[in-house]
Amino acid sequence: MRWVILLAILITLTGCVMVEDLNEDLNDQDYENATFAGGCFWCTESAFEGLPGVKAVVSGYTGGATENPTYEDVLTGTTGHYETIEIKFDPKEISYEELLDIFWKQIDPLDDEGQFVDKGTQYRTAIFYHNEEQKQLAEDSKKEKQKQFTEPIVTQILPAVTFYKAEEYHQDYAQKKTAQYERYKDGSGRKERLNELWTEDSLEEKKKQLTPLQYKVTQKEGTEPPFDNEYWDNHEEGIYVDIVSGEPLFSSTDKFDSGTGWPSFLKPIEEGFVTEHDDYRLLTKRIEIRSKKADSHLGHIIMDGPKENDYVRYCMNSAALRFVPKDNLVEEGYSEFLKLFD
Repeated sequence: MRWVILLAILITLTGCVMVEDLNEDLNDQDYENATFAGGCFWCTESAFEGLPGVKAVVSGYTGGATENPTYEDVLTGTTGHYETIEIKFDPKEISYEELLDIFWKQIDPLDDEGQFVDKGTQYRTAIFYHNEEQKQLAEDSKKEKQKQFTEPIVTQILPAVTFYKAEEYHQDYAQKKTAQYERYKDGSGRKERLNELWTEDSLEEKKKQLTPLQYKVTQKEGTEPPFDNEYWDNHEEGIYVDIVSGEPLFSSTDKFDSGTGWPSFLKPIEEGFVTEHDDYRLLTKRIEIRSKKADSHLGHIIMDGPKENDYVRYCMNSAALRFVPKDNLVEEGYSEFLKLFD
């Protein structure tokens, strides 16, 4: 008990401590650390929390010379510290390579002034390695990602040094302050920039790979037959993404059996992921739904849904969608949507 009392005193006096001291119970097991700087730690932290194999995610500061820095200290940009997260993970459940791949897709690796709306040295990106194996894996990963860009990746690969836990109000911020977090994330330009950066192939190239039915539906505003399509009776947990761009659109948590033979949803995963358009092709006005990024035709809003949903039903075409099972979300880069299934 003596170390617990001493630790409590240390926390009271300094306001932040090294994470290694906070997780002695975790260190007794065969877990490893991964340390990433990806701009605002609120967003980086939320991308890893809840992933299978991730045992703890802590927001903090590292890379600078100032001991026991506060948020106000780091905010000045003079401490040399990065806003950082430290991840405690079980390599038997999730590999360091998988964590690296998730990390890259949370950042703009071409920005040497910060991340998205946040500018300053504290918002630079970096991978802090804890051993030579992590260093090599990080360097190999960086080289592989560089193939996607003509501009140089500026994310640094650095040896891990003392990590200081940030103030408690920064921990699990997306969970504790969900509304504030969503406003920040939406206003930062983060989603738009990440979508722009991490599309592996051009949309035009992807359109060439569509089946005739997929092309007819998404590019020519066609409609597939009811009860004879891939997802109308799919009951598996997961999300539905645009068949062209891969942008997330709908969740199985909002899917219901409308009896119409087409996949039907109460709402999109987020309102900003789809766009609405007046459609007069059948002479009477309908609301067409298209994906925001790829501008694919998805279907229509039909006002015959559940009363508790104000009768709204998103009637979609399976041919415009690709289903990503819950168990594949991390592998395919959709880890942030695991929280939908908690």
